[in-house]
Amino acid sequence: MKSGPQGGPAVLYLPMWEHQSLFRVSAQLFAEGVFNLLDRSLRPEVFLLGMASAKEADDPDMVVLEPTSIRYSPADFKHIKAQAATLEADAGPRDVVYHLHPNDHDRIEKQRWYELVCRATEATMNALTATREENRRSFCSVPVSLQGYLVTVVLQLSADCYEGYYALPKHSTGRPSNLPHAAVLEFLHDCTRALREADTADNDQPVLDRDYNEVLRSAGRRLMLRVAPAGTHGLYDACNGVAALRHEGDEGIGTMLVSRRQHPAIVPVLTLETPVHMRDHRSIRKLLELSEGHTALISDASHVFGLGQLVPETDSQYEPLVTVHFTNHFSWEMSHAGHVLMRVVSNTPRLPQGQVAADNFARIVRIVFPKLNSDSTDYLWDLAQKASTQPTGTILVITTGAAQEAQRLTRQCFRVVPRIMTPSVLRLVTNIDGAVLIEPSGMCHAIGAILDGLATEKGDSSRGSRYNSALRYVNSSKYPALAVVVSEDGWIDLLPS
Repeated sequence: MKSGPQGGPAVLYLPMWEHQSLFRVSAQLFAEGVFNLLDRSLRPEVFLLGMASAKEADDPDMVVLEPTSIRYSPADFKHIKAQAATLEADAGPRDVVYHLHPNDHDRIEKQRWYELVCRATEATMNALTATREENRRSFCSVPVSLQGYLVTVVLQLSADCYEGYYALPKHSTGRPSNLPHAAVLEFLHDCTRALREADTADNDQPVLDRDYNEVLRSAGRRLMLRVAPAGTHGLYDACNGVAALRHEGDEGIGTMLVSRRQHPAIVPVLTLETPVHMRDHRSIRKLLELSEGHTALISDASHVFGLGQLVPETDSQYEPLVTVHFTNHFSWEMSHAGHVLMRVVSNTPRLPQGQVAADNFARIVRIVFPKLNSDSTDYLWDLAQKASTQPTGTILVITTGAAQEAQRLTRQCFRVVPRIMTPSVLRLVTNIDGAVLIEPSGMCHAIGAILDGLATEKGDSSRGSRYNSALRYVNSSKYPALAVVVSEDGWIDLLPS
């Protein structure tokens, strides 16, 4: 017996199946592993919603939540089936196709009903979060019939963070609008697959054990499939193959526009008599040398068929097209209308981090250094902006113990005569490896510092040594410290985040 979430009468919650708690915890850890690689501010939260197939809406055991301590109550979801039936009625008459085998027809009709239940669940979740003014965005998996229940995995992310990323226009159901959305779809797909095996899975085996970076690679493929003009598979892997090659010792740097053939927004410059297939990575890499300035390779995601330029925005035929920029060896990025949708380094997609946000920087400074005045915060912001433009990466460590740390790390840094750090000087001193140690007042005490620190469970093996060393240092420092970490691949992190 457990009390209701609002302190109501005690209700007996019966489990849907034996290992539902294990599954939910596994799904929560899986979500954290995947979405923390994208942006820790997404703050994923997972719970299970089960609706008994053979019970009416007013039955106390109609709805089961896992965990029962979730801030929602079963009563919040008792009308989902009725809402799904309404959605079916609102859809109007439809063509019914009868299959030769009766099982096929039943299976398709059942799947359609499950999709309606999924839509009704998402609508209910969105209404709940809006009414309660929760900063959460909800996503639901298509339910799976399990032990007499329709079980749905509900994933919630920070709405502000999720909606802060640029999304492709003309979003259609089931097609990702950006990398976070693609990761959501991939995550829910994996959860649905695991749910089908949940009642037969060995309790000693992890329910969801797919590599987190592999999930993101699948999400990247899913997103690239969304932008391929003819729904052509293979564009993501083709771009990785091209980025991995060199031409006469040079790294591949160039641009490719992705569009259907004879797109009115493209002015042809050169047309190949025989288009080159995207699987021919070496030829594509060689042709990439022809792209320069506004002139880019033109591809329909299946072949490259020439060179062209996008018409000016003032032209009536103008339409923003997806652009692939090959930026470095093993590195490329996809953008649309000037917004970077994802960056891929060594076949691993990530979100663009861009410049440090002024409001986020000021918020973290207030947390780490609560007594710092606004003028000093603004000055540190100027330094952080300059550090974030360093193309080879750097670390700016702001700590109240800069003088003491410079002395402790004497053999691991270049100590300097204390002076106020300026943006112009910072640009010079960050040209060498190592961190710059300054006080919150802006007084610099050391450059080129090799940071130390205790290992932490918050480390990320997918990130480089610069990020992890700064994370270890900040987490184990006995002085209040804030690190601005700029990686060579363009990622920018504020630690603590």
